[in-house]
Amino acid sequence: MLIRLKLAPTVVTVTEPQKGQFPVALVHEAIAASRPDEICLIYRDRRLTWRELTDRTRRLANHLIGQGLGCHIERGQLAGHESGQDHLGIYLHNGNEYLESMLGAFKARVAPFNVNYRYVAAELQYLLDDAHATAIVVQSRFTSTLLDVLPSLPRLRVILQVADESELPLMPGAIWYEDALAASSPAKPAVEWNADDLYILYTGGTTGMPRGVLWRNADANIQCFGGSRASELETIVAEAPGTMRSLLAPPVMHGAGHWLSLRTWNLGGTVHIQSQTDRLDPDDIWSMVERERSSFLLIIGDAFGRPLLDQLANQPYDLSSLTVLLSGGAPLSAALKNEFLERLPTLLIVDGLGSSEAGGQLAHVSAGAGATTGTFPISPNNHVLSEDLTRELRPGDLELGWLAKSGHLALGYLGDAEKTARTYPVIDGVRYAVPGDRARLHADGTVELLGRDSVTINSGGEKIFAEEVEAAVKAHPAVYDCVVASRPSDRWGNEVVAIVRVREGYEVDDDALRTAAERHLARYKLPKVFVYVAEIVRSPSGKPDYRWAKQVAEKHSANEPGRSA
Repeated sequence: MLIRLKLAPTVVTVTEPQKGQFPVALVHEAIAASRPDEICLIYRDRRLTWRELTDRTRRLANHLIGQGLGCHIERGQLAGHESGQDHLGIYLHNGNEYLESMLGAFKARVAPFNVNYRYVAAELQYLLDDAHATAIVVQSRFTSTLLDVLPSLPRLRVILQVADESELPLMPGAIWYEDALAASSPAKPAVEWNADDLYILYTGGTTGMPRGVLWRNADANIQCFGGSRASELETIVAEAPGTMRSLLAPPVMHGAGHWLSLRTWNLGGTVHIQSQTDRLDPDDIWSMVERERSSFLLIIGDAFGRPLLDQLANQPYDLSSLTVLLSGGAPLSAALKNEFLERLPTLLIVDGLGSSEAGGQLAHVSAGAGATTGTFPISPNNHVLSEDLTRELRPGDLELGWLAKSGHLALGYLGDAEKTARTYPVIDGVRYAVPGDRARLHADGTVELLGRDSVTINSGGEKIFAEEVEAAVKAHPAVYDCVVASRPSDRWGNEVVAIVRVREGYEVDDDALRTAAERHLARYKLPKVFVYVAEIVRSPSGKPDYRWAKQVAEKHSANEPGRSA
């Protein structure tokens, strides 16, 4: 069966996929055809319509295809950890080029993947080699790092460079991104978009080496990008109201940035991208909400929430358009939720829990007074599995288990069959994703999330979750930020160390922090040591760098002045 999509002045003919399994490229073009002259993306002085974005992403796809890139082995011939496609790294700050590169790759049947722009040369080399990158879109300011590792990456043969304020020249072997688009055709690429083609999401690598998670793009479109489950393309288009106006505070390279951007487009809405892309600028964020009437704001936990709230105390903004604040990738503490609700009482605050391996999982909504953190109502296809991964726990079984998800899941980790099997166990014939979050399922169906097992501290025979201690310490109003790690202890095996950044204009001591934390934690979980720092190292997405935290914790003696024994 053929579907004809009218996208003036051209007509697109595509082959209909299996019912309910629509490729990302097909869905985006169908929605674009229904609203060609509406605004699709706003970034600085660029206001791209759906027609213009379709034109640009087709041109990019045709350039990639012209370089011999695409799908070479179909999915049905491959194991879950394997890929038969070329892979395009996206090594950029936020901007229209980032999302164009993702969508253009899908249209070329090339698998896009995210590159952490803070990586030093050795980390970048590892990532691009692990990803089997054959192409990359790189911002000019990052070309020196790429040049350092290029000789060790023989697979990498297509380089598109995006000009920026650095005004650096074109690197050897590269083509300017805009020149490549200008020289390519705006016609629909001469390939059949396939639901099986890959979307690759690299994990952050804050607790270990980053891994590339492989998703069928049709599964990702539903499980990660919030796409419609309708079985007819016409229904999907009809269900896209076009009213969502989403502003992304974190880097788009973070999974939450991909997910909200494409979710917004799946609803026919407009993606807003802040002007200041190399750091969080609270005035830039709030000014854009005010100017563009953003309705949906994505942040990542307290690392974004605290400076945004501080800015609201310094300057008034008209934020009446803002209806939803979503914290993805890290929960927003109850104290900060309540501060937001005091300033913006009509706001809905959503903690969105998901993972690279499982997609979106659970959500907690706060409105009005009494916001909480760390608990989520259970939802379909989400489960808590037993410690030994042999059975599904039932409500009221208070065994400490693993949060899991079933249904349409990622295929596995690129090139790692063993880790794929561990993360995606099959229990009683059901395949689950078990990303590593520890949880309890209470009798009322509430999931109590305790934190990642990878940052669990074993102290005196007890398991202590770093995120739980961090939330308790941050309940004190003098704490700007906190990250928790462990260090060796003769008495306890390991002891809890809280690394704290104090808010400007505040003073606090160890006793006050310990007293505040004691209201939320059993005594054995309290930090034995507090270390005060001027800045806490986090990834660009706002996630704590636990390797850095552990180094800080081990460096400081419990007997140093100003620290607690």
